[in-house]
Amino acid sequence: MDVEMLKESLKSRVDDAVQKGDFTLASGAKSTYYIDGKLITLDQKGAHLVSQILYTLISGMDCSAIGGPSIGADPMVSTVGHICFENGKPLKMFYIRKEEKKHGAQKWIEGPPLDKEDIAVLFEDVLTSGKTVIDAVKRVREVGAKVSNVFCIVDRQAGGEDALKKEGIELISIFTAEQLGLG
Repeated sequence: MDVEMLKESLKSRVDDAVQKGDFTLASGAKSTYYIDGKLITLDQKGAHLVSQILYTLISGMDCSAIGGPSIGADPMVSTVGHICFENGKPLKMFYIRKEEKKHGAQKWIEGPPLDKEDIAVLFEDVLTSGKTVIDAVKRVREVGAKVSNVFCIVDRQAGGEDALKKEGIELISIFTAEQLGLG
């Protein structure tokens, strides 16, 4: 599929997810806008477009697993994983908790076990400072797997890409805040 055409179709959904006002972000930073990624990924057309774009971007990559921090990445992991399976590229899918589970197996990572043979790509809906996804990267590395890339719907261009570079990870964003007229 043509990624640029898919992005053009997705842009109106992303624009609709932008709220103006005074907000405190998960990073603690103050902002005059908020992007509610769940309005994109939990909308059927938005989920379809995002997953088609992400599938197209990862389909040629050397990776064995897809995952990301819960709850922002959950819809993307599930929909992209489904498309990968349908297209003969089955991958492990996993979610990374914000806190370790206090009961049962007390796991940080939910899904098939990852190991040193796995190369994972992580998804995030909106990237700001990168703290949440870097915490997720650390959890993946703790079990011995590697992380090659992080993909996000919107990069707010607030330090996340630089933070990921310091971890040796490339960021690939569908949109940047600047492209959306927010930067």
